[in-house]
Amino acid sequence: MIRLLRSFLAVAEELHFTRAAARLYVAQQVLSRDVRRLEKELGAELFSRTTRQVTLTADGERLLPHARRVLAAQDDLLAAFAGPGRPLLVDLNSPGLVSGRILARARELVPECELMARYESGLTGAAAEMIAGRLDVSFGRYAGLDPALRSALAHQPVRYEPMAVLLPESHPLAELDAVPLAALAGESVYAGAGNPRTPEWTDLAHRLFEGRGIAVADPAPLAVGPEEFGRIMAKRRIPVLAVVDFPAMPGAVLRPLVDPVPLSPVSLVWRKGLIHPGVTALRTAAAELAAAENWLLRPGQGWVPAIDAQMMCGQN
Repeated sequence: MIRLLRSFLAVAEELHFTRAAARLYVAQQVLSRDVRRLEKELGAELFSRTTRQVTLTADGERLLPHARRVLAAQDDLLAAFAGPGRPLLVDLNSPGLVSGRILARARELVPECELMARYESGLTGAAAEMIAGRLDVSFGRYAGLDPALRSALAHQPVRYEPMAVLLPESHPLAELDAVPLAALAGESVYAGAGNPRTPEWTDLAHRLFEGRGIAVADPAPLAVGPEEFGRIMAKRRIPVLAVVDFPAMPGAVLRPLVDPVPLSPVSLVWRKGLIHPGVTALRTAAAELAAAENWLLRPGQGWVPAIDAQMMCGQN
């Protein structure tokens, strides 16, 4: 009900569904759905809609002060248990990714807040830490989380990140500027199999490789940090599924994947109910960068699982 009231209040104050959706960082269809659900629960029509304008009905006017009181009381309650003076712990997954750029911009927006970076290497691992209260925010593939984890977390789509393959310099495909997916047929590609922190990434690889003759490589020793990861992969000398912003590794080359271009859906993820100016700054920074660089625009030849496309359009 709280979310539905926030949707109602945004539309009531903006009197414009598109502006209200942008204010709440949700898709317009999600906002419209929430308003319809609230109207159904209350048994009242709250807005009069035409092609040119949105106005409050008499029932909408009657609900407005009640909605403001309820939401103000919830904000006061949450603020009492999540003071903005404490550091916000932000998991960036790995150095060099777009999450680092978002954090840097958020720090500019709220210089009075302390936003502390962490590197948990995997959204599933970070999700457990967020639910336990040991971490506040992370980035990754929200649709790949177990539903029980998703139920305790909120997310905002950030980017469809083009995927790539990390190849040993001596690999025959390393000579290409871009690697067609079909060229990986018959290969075993490492995608974090066996790592309890990253099953959402391994699942994405299985979905991508299915029907293309590409195998997910067997588990490797769990490596913490880019240096250890690079050392382990250098010993195995097999391709590694990555993204185009993956940090450089000695003895390896990074090549984008094409035909089709596979996309890794990245969301900003935080614990539901968390109130902190740092979270607002991160959401604003993510929206700014996504709009400026078209991060949420899927290329015509882009591949993404249907479940991810659905959740990237209808965040909770």
